[in-house]
Amino acid sequence: MPRLFTKPTSDHTAVQLLLRAAIGGTMIAHGVKHGRSLEGTAGWFGSIGFKQPKMQAQASAVVEVGAGAAIVAGAGTPLAAAAVVGTMAVAARSVHLPNGFFITSEGWEYVANLSVAAIALAAIGPGRLSVDRALGVDAKLSSGQATAVATGLGLISAAAQLAAFHRPQ
Repeated sequence: MPRLFTKPTSDHTAVQLLLRAAIGGTMIAHGVKHGRSLEGTAGWFGSIGFKQPKMQAQASAVVEVGAGAAIVAGAGTPLAAAAVVGTMAVAARSVHLPNGFFITSEGWEYVANLSVAAIALAAIGPGRLSVDRALGVDAKLSSGQATAVATGLGLISAAAQLAAFHRPQ
């Protein structure tokens, strides 16, 4: 009789690829969407209280596409995850937190889950089918250190952007 449950292995390649595709693909899609309608995105940034909204729209598109592409490739994973965390933290603070949890009410559910997924990916690493592994940099940080980089750098970057540019009414 076949066993329904088998002993887990330490090879998480499929999980790492799924996380990279989901997180990276989502970030790329959002960045491309922002880039295709820079004027509309700039208007939206201005309407939620950001100074220099055109620059914010351009930076958002570049960071989202760049971080997404890096995550898909498994390149600079803790830093790319930090970019996701930072982007989502800015979105949470500037738009989603006052609206409660559920995304159907523009709540913070989506941005929190995407951030946590990015932190989890940083913790487990990009896997053996990644640029980081090919370059031999995937083992330079421990799981805890990679988690700290993704979380800490992301939140510090978000705080800096909000302090410099966000002036809500």
